[in-house]
Amino acid sequence: MSTQFAPAVAAFVGEDDPTAPLVVLLHGRGSDERQILSLAAHLPAGPSYAAVRAPIAEGGGFAWFANRGIGRPVATSLADTMAWFRAWLDEVAPAGRPVVLIGFSGGGAFAGGLVLDDPQRYAGAAILYATLPFDAGVPVSAQRLAGLPVIVAQGDNDHVIPRELLDGTWTYLHEESGAVVTSHRDAGGHGITQASLDALVGWLQALAG
Repeated sequence: MSTQFAPAVAAFVGEDDPTAPLVVLLHGRGSDERQILSLAAHLPAGPSYAAVRAPIAEGGGFAWFANRGIGRPVATSLADTMAWFRAWLDEVAPAGRPVVLIGFSGGGAFAGGLVLDDPQRYAGAAILYATLPFDAGVPVSAQRLAGLPVIVAQGDNDHVIPRELLDGTWTYLHEESGAVVTSHRDAGGHGITQASLDALVGWLQALAG
């Protein structure tokens, strides 16, 4: 169970305002909370921003789940880390406080798992340069994310995430999930481009406004 993990380490931009929406930034595999927190400086004022360190030490950084292969989480590992994350989230953002997830790469897969597991808990999710966790124990059924605001960003030259997983994510979100999808695609690789950042900022502003 999730008790195997240490207590969550989270970094906030300034003081957390419990009356403001909470935007949680989820870093990629092998990274940490400080790296992804720097993204907040480029995002709209208004919400509180927090970055959480993934609970599994890996490669000089941290990971959100054990992998069967790139983009393919081990179902039991994902279930354990999602339970651990929810315990942290329910403390800092009790029911009623809007929570938006922004995940990059492995953090995007984790964000996808969280919203697929409990779509009603979140006010929106950004799946950036990532695959949804298919075949990993979370429902990927038709209309699972009905009405949920989601932004998906992908690069045509992303050679980190297998192309079939990126394509499957794009198709599911646009055609099957029922989510209210904003999408951005450009010629970039596996990294946030200025154009995708601009799209993310616009999406967040519309969500808050």
